[in-house]
Amino acid sequence: MTGDAMIDLHTHSILSDGDLLPSELARRAQVKGYRTIGICDHADSSNLPEIIKALLRIRDRMEYYPNITIVPGIEITHAPKGLIADLVAEARKLGAMYVVVHGETLAEPVEEGTNHEAILAGADILAHPGLITEEDARLAAEKSVLLEISARKGHCLANGHVARVGLKMGASLIYNSDSHSPSDLTPEEEARKIVKGAGLSAEDFSLMQQQAVDLVNRAVQGRG
Repeated sequence: MTGDAMIDLHTHSILSDGDLLPSELARRAQVKGYRTIGICDHADSSNLPEIIKALLRIRDRMEYYPNITIVPGIEITHAPKGLIADLVAEARKLGAMYVVVHGETLAEPVEEGTNHEAILAGADILAHPGLITEEDARLAAEKSVLLEISARKGHCLANGHVARVGLKMGASLIYNSDSHSPSDLTPEEEARKIVKGAGLSAEDFSLMQQQAVDLVNRAVQGRG
């Protein structure tokens, strides 16, 4: 995989708590060697439709973004665990091409049981799942939910645990930056170092990038 092949499916714009408009986020990612960027701003019951609608406007103008693909997603964040399944289903119905759920990171007081409910709901990506249990990692493998290795400060504290348990239980992993500002975007060389720091190999990084490509391809085919 070369430097112009980077794909990252976890970034944020001013539609939630990021610093940049989606277009500037995409441009800065392109300059750093990205070919595909997923924007999945934070949502709960209060703002999910509005964010998805806004990102779909970008997707429908992709002819003006010839050198990078913008993929509209959503990150269900700190939603009560009893609402997660409904929000995942609503996001898909509204047109989100993939759904992330904000997992039980060590850095925030996420409700216990969120990891499990996100996996049962069939989220595409469980972001920064913290000290995920072997049982939930096994369920993620069965449900084809990708477990995230994160570049984000705080969220990355459990990367080694996620990598070890995920591989042990047969779950698939994905690397994402969880970018909120321009400096958070990780060129491929930096991303590889973060993955290596989690105890994973160059081959694991390539596989994680391919998992992201496959997820986008499935989403495109599902729309077709």
